[in-house]
Amino acid sequence: MGLPGEMRVVEISGPGGPEVLVPAVRKVPQPAAGEILIRVRAAGVNRPDLLQRAGSYAPPPGASDLPGLEAAGEVAAVGAGVSRWKVGDEVCALLPGGGYAEYVVTPADHALPVPEPLGMIEAAGLCETFFTVWSNVFERGRLTAGESLLIHGGSSGIGTTAIQIARARGVRVFVTAGTEAKCHACLELGAEMAINHREADFVAAVKDATGGRGVDVILDMVGGDYLPRDVRALAPDGRLVMIAHQKGAEVSMNFSLVMVKRLTITGSTLRPQSVEAKARIAEGLFREVWPLLDTGRIAPVIAESYPLEQAAEAHARLESGQVAGKIILEVA
Repeated sequence: MGLPGEMRVVEISGPGGPEVLVPAVRKVPQPAAGEILIRVRAAGVNRPDLLQRAGSYAPPPGASDLPGLEAAGEVAAVGAGVSRWKVGDEVCALLPGGGYAEYVVTPADHALPVPEPLGMIEAAGLCETFFTVWSNVFERGRLTAGESLLIHGGSSGIGTTAIQIARARGVRVFVTAGTEAKCHACLELGAEMAINHREADFVAAVKDATGGRGVDVILDMVGGDYLPRDVRALAPDGRLVMIAHQKGAEVSMNFSLVMVKRLTITGSTLRPQSVEAKARIAEGLFREVWPLLDTGRIAPVIAESYPLEQAAEAHARLESGQVAGKIILEVA
């Protein structure tokens, strides 16, 4: 059966709040060389989608203006030169954009097979967080077995992913979260300690738990005044990995302690990276992490799902800060 000419989408009518997300109809895209077309069954909702909707995170050149950076579904068509996938294969994929739609194109090497235990809703919540965590915590942050990790925002999609992968790889995990319920959720996933940042000082807590040494790696998506505190909480030769700055991108900080403790400060954003760089991340995930998903040792934490047409409600819910895990849009 041939592909339809049009598809349902949710587009951004203009910068603003969740209400600017509106259903629309567009032409079905066609895969170029090296790309696949996915019939989307479910798509993940992520904080970069909120930033794009607000007008502060423009799509890279050539990417769809539709939000949505991850999806799961079936391969509907393949472009020239694609041999890894065939029509009908079930995949989950990192997207350059366009996930809030019935069909989306993406580079073939950014897709991975749907893990055996997972359905489409669960698989749709994998790629954006797993690519981010693997590339930042384990590649840039060089976190290894026997070390310790502090995750800010432990109950987020990023946080719940990082907790599980780190624990499966023999790492001690500490997290911060904003409510007792979120702290409990992190402990259930395997965190050794969950610190309610509204009630306790995370620097003192991790120092106490590590005999005064501090942690080897910190994953920070908060930024702002957390950064100088991160430096105090790190062990000698520790690594601070920044992936977002919800409390601001600028801070005044004394770097003497960075030098004395021989710290590394690094970070990245995923979407602007090259096709080749994302393909390398996918290779690492398939080799090192996908076996954990296939055997059920780890799994994405799905908080809620909404029909595609209720994307505005999904955004409002994510912005509420009351969600532990991922929010998914059910597309087909």
